[in-house]
Amino acid sequence: MAEMPRMTSLVQKKFGEAAADYAASSVHAKGESLARLVALVAPQSSWRVLDVATGAGHTALAFAPHVAKVTASDVTDQMLAEAKKLAAERGLGNVRTARAKAEDLPFPDMSFDLVTCRLAAHHFANPRAFVAEAYRVLMPDGVLAVVDNLSPDEPELARAYNEYEKLRDPSHGRCLGLAQWTALLGDAGFAVTHSETIDQTIEFDPWTKRMRCDAPTVARLKALLGAEPLYSYLRPRESDKGLVFTLQEVIIVARKPGKQRTSTKAPLQAKGSA
Repeated sequence: MAEMPRMTSLVQKKFGEAAADYAASSVHAKGESLARLVALVAPQSSWRVLDVATGAGHTALAFAPHVAKVTASDVTDQMLAEAKKLAAERGLGNVRTARAKAEDLPFPDMSFDLVTCRLAAHHFANPRAFVAEAYRVLMPDGVLAVVDNLSPDEPELARAYNEYEKLRDPSHGRCLGLAQWTALLGDAGFAVTHSETIDQTIEFDPWTKRMRCDAPTVARLKALLGAEPLYSYLRPRESDKGLVFTLQEVIIVARKPGKQRTSTKAPLQAKGSA
């Protein structure tokens, strides 16, 4: 159980330092998976939405014009401040922020019609607990929509890839493969209704700068990127923007059955918002 608080504090430290960078990051603000996620979910005007690990709020703000209310939650106060600022700049009055751990959401059962989580689950110490919490806070027939970096299926390559991510960002936990995500969701009671993968081009220099990597770490990351097994998987190449490589993102949409399943957690009162 000590792993979860340690991971949470690492995430708070690394992303607190980088909050403004993530607010401006084109990968997070304008990545192809964001528009695709909104299109796939087809949000309804009456919906209440929870965005888990919202970061600078890009996913929450993308859904806000289409729904009744969005709660943007995160463990990092600096990220919540960026989300609140961006919402105000865009005149989105139906967005509120709340400090919350993905694995222990401080909201009552059946509070939301949609739970989203984009490019964050690889930081969770316990993805299974996150999925269970998402199930709990969703209404019957509610939707869970997840986007995350996808781990390769081959175990040794998956280990090398996750170690590479952790070298750049010590708060990185583990990216899952599609089969792992499908199993987690099914075990929780969800029915997966759609999944697809998208290639995401990553610019190496901004990718390392966001996490404040020092020069030796950048050199090590560049060397590993140019060698097997990562070279064939991540496909590094020079572009007009410098060195780039390709990550695979997975989009998964799942639905909670209409018939309510008995909750294993007592209803909670919503805790503090920021």
